[in-house]
Amino acid sequence: MKLLEPFTIRGATFRNRVAMSPMCMHSADTGGFVSDFHLIHYGARALGGAALIFPETLGILENGLIGPGDLGIWSDEHVSGLSRLVDIIHKMGAKAGAQIGHAGRMLGIEHLPPVAPSAVPFAEGHKTPDALSEEGILDIIAAFKAAAIRAREAGFDVLEIHTAHGYLLNEFLSPLANMRTDKWGGNHENRYRILRHILEAVRPEWEGPLFVRISTTDYVEGGNTPEDFMIYGQWMKEQGVDLIDCSSGGIARVKVNSYPGYQVPASTLLKEKLGIMTGAVGMIETADLAEDIVSNERADIVLIGRAMLRDPFWVRSAADQLRTTISVPPQYTRYGAWWLNNQPRPEPVPMDETANLY
Repeated sequence: MKLLEPFTIRGATFRNRVAMSPMCMHSADTGGFVSDFHLIHYGARALGGAALIFPETLGILENGLIGPGDLGIWSDEHVSGLSRLVDIIHKMGAKAGAQIGHAGRMLGIEHLPPVAPSAVPFAEGHKTPDALSEEGILDIIAAFKAAAIRAREAGFDVLEIHTAHGYLLNEFLSPLANMRTDKWGGNHENRYRILRHILEAVRPEWEGPLFVRISTTDYVEGGNTPEDFMIYGQWMKEQGVDLIDCSSGGIARVKVNSYPGYQVPASTLLKEKLGIMTGAVGMIETADLAEDIVSNERADIVLIGRAMLRDPFWVRSAADQLRTTISVPPQYTRYGAWWLNNQPRPEPVPMDETANLY
């Protein structure tokens, strides 16, 4: 089963093609620091068999948090806690991914003013953000670079630039949010300029796999479509991006007709036309669908979100559904306790006498 086979990106070998998608938990200690919750929550999913664990988006600046209690990476003080989290993920057999981003006008912290490419609110009733100055844009680029360095110091294996879901870099890419008339807005090249500078700043600091998460469509007339990302994606590939993580939406308040695998066509399009690795995400809940996606080369990895919240051992469940076997922690096998302590395995006993073994 291709889904559960090891594969390698830029020298990093993953035990299978299943990643845990980044999802905000809003459970950080004051100041954006790793809490015990994160150690248990993400460690459990690593123990459960996922090859790559993405914690929630790590905020590159305090005024870029998606919501209260989000994790930060804007300070050197964050590194020790993140390093501890990475160490636990590694000990459980998985790789650790750092998705770094800035919320832009979607800032979820009430007492801080939001910033964006233009002074255009997300929707009626939302705060009007401050349009970033030239200096402010350069500060954002520098903050992404500093975050990448901290992610490297913390020991993360994969770096992902969050350019989706209506957050700051998505705002720059979308003509629905970027109304600038200077070199940071207008045509595709200008709207991409901030991401180009970020990738130029980050790639020399990051030798490992580099992903970019995108919203492949804005779902609104006049917004970005997968065809626009054929242009952006080619530039990403030229800049050393290894994988494009294909999500959608977020730039406007619209109702999305979502269904299992609804974002897969975009990942397939970019993979086929650009010759770049892609990730598929969004309502991928069954092992059969996940296997179909990777075995038919519609994407190179699948990112599992809510299904993995419900089942930390989603990968083991998937192996059962696909009628194959995977390596599992010895503690979860019948005689794991004896194996761990180098003791002889006991003789089998009748089933009604096994209760005292567990």
